[in-house]
Amino acid sequence: MAAARIKKGDKVIVLSGKDKGKTGTVSLAMPKDGKVVVDGVNIATRHRKPTQANPQGGLERTAAPLHISKVAHVTADGKPTRVRFETQDGKKVRVAVKTGEKIDG
Repeated sequence: MAAARIKKGDKVIVLSGKDKGKTGTVSLAMPKDGKVVVDGVNIATRHRKPTQANPQGGLERTAAPLHISKVAHVTADGKPTRVRFETQDGKKVRVAVKTGEKIDG
């Protein structure tokens, strides 16, 4: 199992699929499944019947998971970059390959 290169709170861009080019923040990371949920991207619509809890019923829109290979970390200038790990001051930190800037605070 590889270390998590994309984590909750990261700003990412979608590289392929119907939402290609959209950016958003990772709201949920599932490293064991290799998936992430990005706010405002890959919206799934479910038709819900009226229930006691939801008497109105109607359409329910939620963000569905994307495979982690379909997203890339976004640099400060808005371009996608890969992520590598480096050891700095005895700590393992994530670094943007394109710019060399440290991702972890």
